[in-house]
Amino acid sequence: MVALAALIPLSEIRDAHVMKKYGIKPDPETVDIISLAAAQKEVVVLMKIFWGDAREKLCEAVDHIPLNCLVVGNRGLGKIKRAIMGSVSNYVVNNSSCPVTVVKDHSV
Repeated sequence: MVALAALIPLSEIRDAHVMKKYGIKPDPETVDIISLAAAQKEVVVLMKIFWGDAREKLCEAVDHIPLNCLVVGNRGLGKIKRAIMGSVSNYVVNNSSCPVTVVKDHSV
């Protein structure tokens, strides 16, 4: 079952005191990228934190938030690594209840 915690505004993700309350340390580079994109596109970003298997949690989030669409990244693992580790994006594409767009890493 998914905990129905509140959505967290991007401004709070940058606040160390707030993140300490949640017991997490967001990746600064990721937060910077999201902040830049939000500013450029003039959108409000809200985040929700899930713990557990990314494949399952992404599919659960689609239903519980709810989302109209989902965009996920793809690291471009080779066939062997993908077979061993599994592909989060492939799982989500095949199991999500909303449309999913997969964005491949441009450096691969």
